[in-house]
Order: sequence, then C-alpha cells, then structure tokens
Amino acid sequence: MAQAPAVAKPPKVPRRRSATPRRLPYLLIAPAGLLMLGFIAYPVISVFYYSLQNYNVTKPWRNGYAGFDNFKRIFTEDDQFWSTLGFSAQWVVTQVVLQLLLGLALALIVNQSFIGRGISRAMVFSPWAVSGVLTSTIWILLYNSSTGFSRYLADAGIGEYGTSLLSDTGTVFWAATVAELWRGVPFFAILILADLQSVSKELYEAASVDGAGRMRRFFHITLPHLRDAIVLATLLRGVWEFNNVDLLYTLTGGGPAGETTTLPLYVANTGIEGHDFGYASALTTVAFVILLFCSIVYLRLSKFGGDQK
Repeated sequence: MAQAPAVAKPPKVPRRRSATPRRLPYLLIAPAGLLMLGFIAYPVISVFYYSLQNYNVTKPWRNGYAGFDNFKRIFTEDDQFWSTLGFSAQWVVTQVVLQLLLGLALALIVNQSFIGRGISRAMVFSPWAVSGVLTSTIWILLYNSSTGFSRYLADAGIGEYGTSLLSDTGTVFWAATVAELWRGVPFFAILILADLQSVSKELYEAASVDGAGRMRRFFHITLPHLRDAIVLATLLRGVWEFNNVDLLYTLTGGGPAGETTTLPLYVANTGIEGHDFGYASALTTVAFVILLFCSIVYLRLSKFGGDQK
C-alpha cells in the first residue's frame, strides 16, 4: 500500500511577549513616586520661584518679580549672611568631627563582650530617640543659673552665682556643642556598631597570629572596613547639622548677640519673623546649592562605594 504523503506542519510563530509584566513594577510604585514627587518637587520649585520675587506680606505693594536682585543683595549687601555662613561651617565641622570620634569610641566599647552589654547599648543609644525640642529643654534646665549644675559649681567655689553658660558669648558655643553632642553621638555609634558586626573575626585572629597588635589591627582591618559607613554617616550628619534649627533656636535663639545664628536659623528668622519670604527663599536656594556642591565634592574625594586599595 502506498503511504500517504506527510503533511508539513506550519512553522511556529513566536509569541509576542506582553509588555504588561515588564511595566507592572513601575505601575505598582507609581502612586508612591507621584506622592514623593508632589511632596518634594513642588516645595523645591516653589522656593526657586519665590527666590526671584519680592514677596513680603507686610509690604504687599512692593511684591512682584525681582529677578536676581535678592541674590545680588545676599552677596553684596548682607553681612549677616557671611557671618551666619561662617558660623554654620564652624558648627558643622566641630560637631561632625567630635561626634565621629566619640561615636567610634562608643561603638568599639559596646562591641566588646562584657556583663550588662545590652543595657549599656540601650543607654548609649537612648539620646537619639529624644526629640530636638525635648533635648533643648533638658539642657536649658541643666544650664539654668538657679537650678542647673552651674549653681553646684558655684557652691564648690568654681565660677560665680547667677552666671549662665548660654548667656556668655565666650561659653555659649561650647555649651550648645555639648548639648548637640549628647544627641548626635549615638547616631555614629549605631551605624558604626552595625558595620562592626559584619567584620569577620577570622581576620583579627589571623592578624593576631601574624603578630599584629591592637593598634595595627584597628588601622589595617577595622578602619578600612568602616570607611563607607564613616563617609555616609559624616555626610548625612553634616547635612543635618548644617540644617540644624530646632536645638539652637530653643536653646539660644541664635544669641547672645547673634553668636549662634546659623544660616538656616537666619532663613527662619527672615521668613517667619521678618515676613520676607522672597529673600528667605533666595537664602534657602543659596544654602541648597552650597550643600549640593559640598556633598558632591566630599563624595568624589572620599571615593564612596569604590574599591578599597
């Protein structure tokens, strides 16, 4: 019998993949992205817009487009801008350096094994959970000339009665510095301790076998491992300290005689108390550009995220 000829099968047409699965993740995060865009982009654009305006609610007849007059006034006529910028730089450098050193020391201490380590960690980290206004209230009471420790120092023959560290131009900076250190040091301790937990103990054991002492192990194992954590912590804390308003405002109000007025505090006083929102927006824009430039330069110089050689 003759066999029937084989019927050729039609070629398979490749199925076109649906684009929906690829777009699904973007569709799911779109609501959160739109909310972030609204809460972040809109205020930033508004500040840039008002920085080009004369906008003072107490002088509405002068409101209108000003161009770059506000910025010209900042750099050529406003001496207080330069003084507050200089104090802001002093405040940031002092706080970040001291908080880093003290936070690193605390992290190394509580990373050791000893009885009561859990309670010690909780006590070290607890100031970070306290709000800025509450922190200011605590230190205002401590610095109070009648109820604070200055009274007890006077009882011991150190200093005079009725003196306040916050009202003396020679001591107000370091008094505010100590209060901010109490709140800021735990931030460094938390981040550094978390990174210390990931250091392999075998590296320390091998270094000990090779005869490396404690200091050599610290500089050749611990510090290189903590580099990225330290860079990130110092960058974040530097930005936060530059924008510090709550503690200095409630602790000193920028005084005495403007000795503790940072640039953000000057912006707040200009906008809220002076009602000059156009000029305050221009100051905010300048502060934003300064922070952005310094952050980029710092990340470039520190080679954050790069290979460690």
